[in-house]
Amino acid sequence: MTIMMTLLAVIAWSLIWLTLLFQLYKTPSQSTPKLLSTRWLKPLTLIALAAHGLSLLWLMRTSSGFVLNFNITASLVMWLTNLLLLIAQLKRPVQSLSLFTIPLTLLGLTIQLLPQPIGVNTSLDNGLGIHIIISLLAYSMLTLAAFQALLLAIQNHYLHKRQHTLILKSLPPLLDMEDLLFRLILVGVIFLTLGLMTGFIYLTDLFAQHVAHKTILSLIAWFIFTALLIGHWHYGWRGRIAIRWTLIGSIILMLGFLGSKFIIEFLVQR
Repeated sequence: MTIMMTLLAVIAWSLIWLTLLFQLYKTPSQSTPKLLSTRWLKPLTLIALAAHGLSLLWLMRTSSGFVLNFNITASLVMWLTNLLLLIAQLKRPVQSLSLFTIPLTLLGLTIQLLPQPIGVNTSLDNGLGIHIIISLLAYSMLTLAAFQALLLAIQNHYLHKRQHTLILKSLPPLLDMEDLLFRLILVGVIFLTLGLMTGFIYLTDLFAQHVAHKTILSLIAWFIFTALLIGHWHYGWRGRIAIRWTLIGSIILMLGFLGSKFIIEFLVQR
């Protein structure tokens, strides 16, 4: 059942990506194939999220709790990122971000089918579960901010060169793009703050639980994102500064989260 749901998710995500790519590059006189019509985007997204989520649930759930190893977590972060992106689309035209998120989502689906590393069963019905869920939301929201920063970098690049490309025409105005970036960072920092607070409350021994390095890198990322928000509000930081520090903070955060899991499960334990 897991393989069937994973394949269904792969097909649905692939069709969504191809549709967005086709709509980006098609000419006004070019007809749209029925399979790549934009009217299928929302139903396909719901199918992809449902199939992806069910495949993860069957992999994660065990008789003694939930397994959150590297393979599953990498796929789960991308699932949450796409879910948050779908919610954001209700108010803002951010569908172009899917061109970045879907390739990594397909990679995550591939990784989850590989042989699973040894993972620790975790109960999500207590304080530790609250910490894990909030942290996953923080990582996913700030991952979305990183993709927004990449899209903003592309937009900045072509605007400075005065080149009117197809992708430039499909994006909202630059100021709206920057406003969305800082909104994503703000929500991500709120989740990250709550995640760090619940971590300090429910993780009694950071070093014994192999999360000291994760906590340190998460704190560094928190300081970077918080400083960026303060700099934006008080000193008007934007453009390349915002892009550069968003990407640096996101990389540090992912190194602390997924990087630490990879080292522990694939290098240390083996």
